[in-house]
Amino acid sequence: MAHIESSLSVSSDAYRANRDGMQALLDRVRLYEARTRQKSAASRERFEKRGQMLPRERLSLLLDPGAPFLELSTLAGLGLDNPDLDKSTPGGGVIAGIGFVSGVRCMVLASDSGIDAGALQPMGLDKLLRAQELALENQLPYVQLVESAGANLLAYRVEDFVRGGSSFRNLARLSAAGLPVVTVTHGSSTAGGAYQTGLSDYIILVRGRSRAFLAGPPLLMAATGEVATEEELGGAVMHTSISGLGDYLAEDDRDALRIARELLGQIDWNHGMPAEAPRRFKPPRYDSEELMGIMPMDHKRPVNMKEVIARIADDSEFLEFGENYGGATVCGHIKIEGWPMGVITNNGPIDPAGATKATHFIQACCQSKTPILYLNNTTGFMVGRAYEEGGIIKHGSKMIQAVTNATVPQITIYCGASFGAGNYGMCGRGFHPRFCFSWPNAKTAVMGGEQAAGTMVIVTEAAMRRKGEVDQARLDALRQNIIDRFDRQMSVFTTSAQLLDDGVIDPRDTRAVLANVLAVCREAAARQPQTMQFSVARP
Repeated sequence: MAHIESSLSVSSDAYRANRDGMQALLDRVRLYEARTRQKSAASRERFEKRGQMLPRERLSLLLDPGAPFLELSTLAGLGLDNPDLDKSTPGGGVIAGIGFVSGVRCMVLASDSGIDAGALQPMGLDKLLRAQELALENQLPYVQLVESAGANLLAYRVEDFVRGGSSFRNLARLSAAGLPVVTVTHGSSTAGGAYQTGLSDYIILVRGRSRAFLAGPPLLMAATGEVATEEELGGAVMHTSISGLGDYLAEDDRDALRIARELLGQIDWNHGMPAEAPRRFKPPRYDSEELMGIMPMDHKRPVNMKEVIARIADDSEFLEFGENYGGATVCGHIKIEGWPMGVITNNGPIDPAGATKATHFIQACCQSKTPILYLNNTTGFMVGRAYEEGGIIKHGSKMIQAVTNATVPQITIYCGASFGAGNYGMCGRGFHPRFCFSWPNAKTAVMGGEQAAGTMVIVTEAAMRRKGEVDQARLDALRQNIIDRFDRQMSVFTTSAQLLDDGVIDPRDTRAVLANVLAVCREAAARQPQTMQFSVARP
């Protein structure tokens, strides 16, 4: 294959401006993530008095040391608990990610019980449901570290109660699909949340700390007049010796996590899986650090996306497909750590030729069982009389049909703009890519703010003229209001907060993230779990 010859000038003013802009955005992401960790860690004294470990300490003890852990959706709910982003705590009240436990790749969730006793925050339910969806789709065992006060009754919404049932349904689906559900209940698992524990295949409870009951002492007294202690109603000893809810009785958090690790090591999850022989590969010829300065902060400025490909592909090799046809849409073959991958990206809007080429390439990748990577950087499909006459709607529809019905894993990374139907054609979140990540500079919207403002100003001005008066000050205010609204909503600090991706990644980590999720996809394709009609029931 041909090597991409980079023409990027790392000493140019444009590169330095791009790099500084990207770094400022990445620093902002890390600031919000750090705020969540700090708020949780502020509960350390209270946890230590109870003889407990903090949630992230539990997580680090559960996971294999030195193995990769891909944390997901760290900005979930940003700005939804407090519109002032400088006071908002993202994360949704839960820590989620894909990591290794005793050599087994698992979906791992932990209640962030250092914050509001582990109650789900805004978007916490959606984050939980997305993690369960990923576990089902990628055939991953599901390990959860539970300690949650449950729903926040002061912020009760009936729709959250109803939708919350989906999380319990998914636990039953995971078990029936042959995917083990392992739960360590470190503290409270009460009311409806008790089923988070009860719907597990293996349950580990902690002496003196675990609590699982449908009605706690206050509700019990209010409903029936019965008086009972928390330990009598739902303590670890009772559940492991009388009710049969618990399978293992641990002495403390460390002991519980030891049991969980031993359990994952004993079920022989990788039995029968073909050994994945290491593949020889060469790293990219260009430094990943340079990914920080490729993308302009202004999405209207052109960029050569081959410069991105050159810094993520093995040996910077790229076999371009249809190079001289529909050139603004770039398609071709690369390898990531020795594994083939198709890539589709954009050096501008998608025209009829580009859509046709992309459709052909997607179908060819499906024929050869080659996963597809979409590097989103487009302001949409081309518009205008010539393009309408050229069939942009029908050719764009063919591309969308190909994306929708592709039979191989599709992975999307928002690198720049993802506007209009271009978001659909480039496998945006609505088209269920297997994984979907954003760079800090990414922007997602139906169109650019200036285009939206211009459209509305034209419509409003025409209405004013029909009434015989044009208020220019009102038109100017309308224009600015729309631009501000679009600019705010298109940034990752809104889209990722709303779980319209699986997380914001450092551009320099793109290759490592791709290698990780490609391995997840390969394992899922090769694995044949023992599916059942029903999930595993308690004795």
